Amino acid sequence: MNTWLVRNRVVIGVVAMVLVIAAGVVYVVATVRDQNADATKPGAPVQSGLTFVDNGSGQNLVSKLDATGARTAGSMKCLRVYTAGGTTVCLRMGVPGAYEAAVSDSTGKELRTVPLPGTPSRARVSASGKIVSWTVFVTGDSYLSPGGFSTRTGVLDLRTGALTESLETFATSIEGVPDKRPNENYWGVTVAADDNTFYATLGSGNTTWLVKGDLTAKTMATVRQSAECPSLSPDQTRVAYKKRGGRLGTWQLYVLDLASGKETELPGSDGVDDQAAWLDAKNLAYAKVQTGGAPTIFESAADGTGQPRQLVAGASSPSPVT
Repeated sequence: MNTWLVRNRVVIGVVAMVLVIAAGVVYVVATVRDQNADATKPGAPVQSGLTFVDNGSGQNLVSKLDATGARTAGSMKCLRVYTAGGTTVCLRMGVPGAYEAAVSDSTGKELRTVPLPGTPSRARVSASGKIVSWTVFVTGDSYLSPGGFSTRTGVLDLRTGALTESLETFATSIEGVPDKRPNENYWGVTVAADDNTFYATLGSGNTTWLVKGDLTAKTMATVRQSAECPSLSPDQTRVAYKKRGGRLGTWQLYVLDLASGKETELPGSDGVDDQAAWLDAKNLAYAKVQTGGAPTIFESAADGTGQPRQLVAGASSPSPVT
């Protein structure tokens, strides 16, 4: 074979290999770049901004979504978080196998930590930042059905330092009758502007109730059946909660007008398992688990109009930036 032809074939082969390798490098770089872009992709704009737990990072970093939709990750790690009135409560793992509620001020200074008896579930701070509450699942229990699990709900008053380790110590009446049931659970506290009145969920047997309580008097009374994880509106006139509804019996969000008793279903909220947060007087944010097990934060109009709007993918535990 002609020597010149052989040499040229070799050169062409080497050049072809170099081009293939170069193309591969370009592809990999572009893919990594696109993946990184997706990881930091802005969410939907929110008028007041949003604080949340970034579950997509795998580190549960507390992050923020600003009014432009840009996401910023912080350094604090929480399983549940809520911020209001300059106070943040972070439910996190303390030592391995144990959880705690860490309360901090607007500068990030830790004010107090409280050991928790179980796995974090709900967290709330009153609008003033003075009352902090949380709910945990007692270790080893299940959350598959009412009455089939155990919860502990605590309340911390930052004004006095008083700690209520469990709402079970409060005197409760169910539909006007003093409560003497041996098995009951409380969860999902939301506190009114007076930092004394609150709403929560009472579960006993196969029934749940929305209860209204008094932190000073240490009393509670049922308001209505079939309501879980309440959230009081900024104007104190409505309560959002989830309850079983629809043809498949999934949880859906509803908003109750406290004066009229009118209940409004929020369309598209099927499958929600969260304590919704009021972004403002008209809109609610909440997390839903999507296909594949990843949570996503959505926004719904409180008057039941329109469909939910996705705010942040791979995120949970929303609270408005105040």
